[in-house]
Parts: sequence; C-alpha cells; structure tokens
Amino acid sequence: MAVEVTMPKFGLTMHEGTIQRFFKHPGETVAAGEPLYEVETEKVLYVVEAPAAGTLAAWLYAEGAVVACGLAVALIAAPGEDAAAIAATAGNGAPAARSAQGSLANGGAERSAAPAAEPAPAGARRAITPIARKRAAELGVNLDSVAGSGPGGRVTREDVERAGAAKGAEPPAAPAPTILPAAPAAPSASAGKPTVRTMPLTAMRRTIAQRMHASLRDSAQLTITTEADVSAAVELRERLKPQFDFTYTDLLIHAVARALTRHPRMNARFGDGAILLNDEVNVGLAVALDDGLIVPVIAGANRMTLREIAARTNELGERARAGKLTLEDVSGGAFTITNLGNYGIDAFTPILNVGETGILGVGRIVEKPAVWRGEITRRSMMTLSLTFDHRAIDGAPSAAFLRTVVEIFNYGER
Repeated sequence: MAVEVTMPKFGLTMHEGTIQRFFKHPGETVAAGEPLYEVETEKVLYVVEAPAAGTLAAWLYAEGAVVACGLAVALIAAPGEDAAAIAATAGNGAPAARSAQGSLANGGAERSAAPAAEPAPAGARRAITPIARKRAAELGVNLDSVAGSGPGGRVTREDVERAGAAKGAEPPAAPAPTILPAAPAAPSASAGKPTVRTMPLTAMRRTIAQRMHASLRDSAQLTITTEADVSAAVELRERLKPQFDFTYTDLLIHAVARALTRHPRMNARFGDGAILLNDEVNVGLAVALDDGLIVPVIAGANRMTLREIAARTNELGERARAGKLTLEDVSGGAFTITNLGNYGIDAFTPILNVGETGILGVGRIVEKPAVWRGEITRRSMMTLSLTFDHRAIDGAPSAAFLRTVVEIFNYGER
C-alpha cells in the first residue's frame, strides 16, 4: 500500500508550509530517512525525510505550493507496487499532482524545459519565494530578468539558480539607462491617481503580523524603562576583549539569564487558568532579516559562561541570516531580548512574543554628564525597556527584575 508523505506540523503556531524544492523525482528509489523535499515555515527552512523505503510515485503539489499541515504532499510506492499506476490514480484526482509530476517525471531535465512565465515588466510586483530572493542576492541575479516556473509564474530557487548559471556563461547585459519622465509644466486636474504597488506577504511576514496582533490582543502589556549607568560594563568589556570577543548583547543575555533564576515569575507564561513556571532558562534573541525577524533561542543560558554565550549567539546569528536555523534553534524560548542600539535608537516599546511574560528592549550606549559619587562626570548610559504581561506579574516585581539585570550586567553575580 502506498505511503503518504504529509506536510508536517512544527509547533503549535504552524498551520501551513511552502514547498521550496524537491530532492527526488517520480520513479526514483527512496530510502527511509532520505531527504525528500524542503519546506519553508514561518520560522525556518526544514528538510522532510522519507518515512518509508520504496519508489516515489508522485508529487501531489508543485514547488512553490502552500500546503496545509497534515495534507499529503507525495506518495511512495512500497516495494513490489506499481508506482506508475499509483501516480496515474493520484493524477486523476489532483490537477496539482499532474502539474508537479509533469515537471519532474523524466529525471529533472524537463525542469528547464517546463513552460515558464514571461519576465515581469520592470517595476511590477511578482510572486517570489523568500529563498529565491536570498539566492538571487548571493548569486547577483537580477530578479526582474528571471522567468518564474512556479504556480502563477512564481519565481523559485531553481529559476534563480538557472539564471545564475546562465549569467556565469554569458557576460551580463548592461543595465538599461534610467529615463525620468519630464515634469509637467503645470498641475493638471486630469492627472491620474498615484500608483499603489502591492507587496505580497511572505510566510514570515504574515506570521509576524498575526502573532504581534495576537500578542497585543490577548495579553495585558505594560512597559517600564530605566536609564542605567553601564560604565562598569563598558570597562569590563574593554578589559576582557583581549581574551575573547563578545558584545554588550552577549553580556545582557548573561545577566538576564541569571536574573530570571532569581525572579522566576518573569520566566513564566500565563495560560490554562494558571501561571506556568518554566524549569529551563531559555533566552531568545531577536535577529533582523531582510523581510522580518527571527528569534533563535539560547537554551540553558543560565548554565553558560559569557564566553560560551558569545560563541552561541554568534553561531545562531550567522545561521539565521543564512537561512540555516533548525526548528530546535527557534523553539523553547521563555524571555526575549531585542536590541536596536546599533541603529541609533535610545528607547522603544517592544511587543511580547506570544506565550512569553517578558521582553527586554535595549537602546544604544551614550556618554553623557551624570552625577557620580557626588560629582558631575562623564558616564556611559543606556536605556532599557521591559515589557511584561501584567496578568502574570505586577509592576513592582518587574522593576525588581530589571534592577537585578542592571546590577549583574555591570558587576556580575554577587
């Protein structure tokens, strides 16, 4: 009996996934546990493995298709079964199956021969998968010149890689000169309305919108701020830099993790009619991407040294920007840190991640006059903004937590 390969569900928030590329073609033999296809979720790219050995009979969707969790994506014929008969049966009931099978049936040669949409006019909005945009940036491919072979002319990674190969074989065409329209002599009442471009939501952008709205709707958020004197932390970093490289964010993760052990109510979530305390101290770090952000998690941060935290955050940051995070890398967070200091921001109001009780917004470090030991002197100051869920914790214990973070950030555990 043929085995169905379904769209997996990675976590409670996942409802659908986008098929990015296939690793096998119909008619090929597959082994159990062998990579079968790549799926994009709102958080990560994930490789789905074959659940059983046999022959790949058919794909039920094309690359670029968005498939709900639990639906069958492919059929694997068991040893001894007629894969072609299974494929024919699947194709009779699924137009998407016939489309996908037609593009893969003979070992992949017809991928390049498959009918592709005409390149879109300059300035037009097009459906482009996130991984295709990433590969285009890596290969230096102009997406305006790439014909999409996905559903509705959607540009996939395969399209970009083919264009990149062609670009390597032929000299790139010179860019067309930019011709600006002449300014009208005088305002005209008959002038057309301004053109509004539509930017389709990526899976990540759509999920961010949904989760941020749900966070504000379903929790009682309050933000408190403090301007902290962090001169001691600045001196500490200057002293330790010759030994190993770390950032102020690493130092804050170190401080927050230890403060959470002293203030367990901040390391909790409100739900199921109770306050649920977490046993593990897992600190998430918001990382900005081209079209959104992702929050990799430093698990067990309270048990890690500053050097270990620095190495882990550097690794996770590089993998996040390269699109190589795994599901485990972004799961289990209970508290988040988001830093906009590098963008020149002094203070802001961060929004809680759904299911978490606290998030710390970090501003830039600025030298300014301050009273220190009875004298006005130059000090390094930084604004910290703590947003918390007032259903799970009140203002006074939240303020105490923030004070502990500042103390540990400056002077370590005492």
